[in-house]
Amino acid sequence: MPPSSSRCPRRAVADLPGGLRDDAAQQYRIDIAEELGRHPGIVSVVPAALNDENTVAAFQVIPVDGPTAESTEALVHEFRDGDPLEGTRLDEVELSVAGWPAANIDISDIIADALPLYLVLVIVLSLVLMVMVFRSLLLPLIATLGFVGSFAGAMGAAVAVFQWGWFGELFPFGDPAPVLTFMPVIAVGVLFGLAMDYQLFTASRMREAYVQGSDPRLAVRQGLRAGRSVVVAAALVMASIFAGFAFGPDPMSAPLGLGLIVGVLIDAFVVRLLLVPALLHLCGPAAWYIPKWLDPILPDVDVEGVALERPQAAKASDGPAERVGAGRD
Repeated sequence: MPPSSSRCPRRAVADLPGGLRDDAAQQYRIDIAEELGRHPGIVSVVPAALNDENTVAAFQVIPVDGPTAESTEALVHEFRDGDPLEGTRLDEVELSVAGWPAANIDISDIIADALPLYLVLVIVLSLVLMVMVFRSLLLPLIATLGFVGSFAGAMGAAVAVFQWGWFGELFPFGDPAPVLTFMPVIAVGVLFGLAMDYQLFTASRMREAYVQGSDPRLAVRQGLRAGRSVVVAAALVMASIFAGFAFGPDPMSAPLGLGLIVGVLIDAFVVRLLLVPALLHLCGPAAWYIPKWLDPILPDVDVEGVALERPQAAKASDGPAERVGAGRD
């Protein structure tokens, strides 16, 4: 992440040796401030406070770069490990750092560690659910890879505009700055739900046509023709809603709004209405292949409502014959 244009002081704390008198404690914390001030990543250090027992000293530390710079993050970790005073006569002093910049760094680290597992779970669940619904191996694979691509496009657009400054004059957010750390988590959930909805609108009709006896390639065209208008309308509605966040003055919600706009439009118009039908059409019968041993194991998710149509069709066919027979008797 690039550094922010403003410097934000960090609140650092040092544990002093016990038994120091007031004058010795004051001199000790001044020595700590001078040693910290020699660090290449620190501009200045100001002794801020000293507790009544002369055991803890607080400092205001101003780093060279802004609160979101990589050098500042490394400096926070150095403080927690005690490295800034390593090799000096005060290397036995235990340091710690607090404040909202340090808290944001901690949150970023936690989310960065959890995000890969979260993405894997979403992708695996997507594959399992679509295999059950559409009774196919190739269709869920293509649809899931398309979701990954639309999510990558959404994150790339948000970073390019709000972090790199591309087309920044179109948005009232000021100077470029790093996007929120938890934005990918929110975007994955929203885009995954919308992508599955759009896929269901078209693929369920494709599956229904194929089950009813249509040629595999003809079934793809029939399903696309039946569901495309719903996908287009739903995507435009959601994009217009997200535009209210993207073009607003709030720098926290604007990147999320823009990312969701790009992700929804890519997923609907490029993935669901173009790539998925094209690849299924090229694959032909293989698009609906499922191993014989796997089909009985999977739950029967009747999205098309075939189980409800069969009894009604049977009644419609049997009813006239029964009435005719009764009249003859």
